[in-house]
Amino acid sequence: MNPQKRREIFRRLKKENPHPTTELNYRSPFELLIAVILSAQATDKGVNKATKELFKVARSPKKMLELGESGLKEYIQTIGLFNSKAKNIIKTCQILVEQHGGKVPEDRAALEALPGVGRKTANVILNTAFGHPTIAVDTHIFRVSNRTGLAPGKTVLEVEKKLLKVVPGEFKKDAHHWLILLGRYTCVARKPRCGACVIEDLCEYKDKTSD
Repeated sequence: MNPQKRREIFRRLKKENPHPTTELNYRSPFELLIAVILSAQATDKGVNKATKELFKVARSPKKMLELGESGLKEYIQTIGLFNSKAKNIIKTCQILVEQHGGKVPEDRAALEALPGVGRKTANVILNTAFGHPTIAVDTHIFRVSNRTGLAPGKTVLEVEKKLLKVVPGEFKKDAHHWLILLGRYTCVARKPRCGACVIEDLCEYKDKTSD
């Protein structure tokens, strides 16, 4: 795919949605961090339902620690893998209090050192909470990047590096959100809704559908 085509893809995505953001509900970097940890193998809708009540009682690492692991589980038991997530969140809150003054660090290495936080989660926090031009590659972005020909790669890291290289600078900060939304609602896994896609004529997928 040539640079002109890539630029036009993002120009159209921006025109359709000028100010994209995550579908997770949060009011602070800390709340976003907890929501993203909980969102692994879970839906944003399910996470939002749980955090709506959780964040009423625990809006800081200190308050989350006061809840304790068993107290936290009561709020997140509807979410998949809630036992291991509760354990990671409590450990993470401990580190935030002891090493970072109760604040979420704006640093990749420090974020990735937190239990339950990998490269993808760190990218989401850096991008959405702090405005860094990072791109967190999830299953949706991996699929869209390969299927469209935008940034093909065999691994998540390969796709991430390629996207960072080929996405025009002016679109880099919001690219993560546009591609997730495209994959979640239009370029879906089983049968893409090509007929409803704003970039259908630019996409290089060979088996397009009429939907």
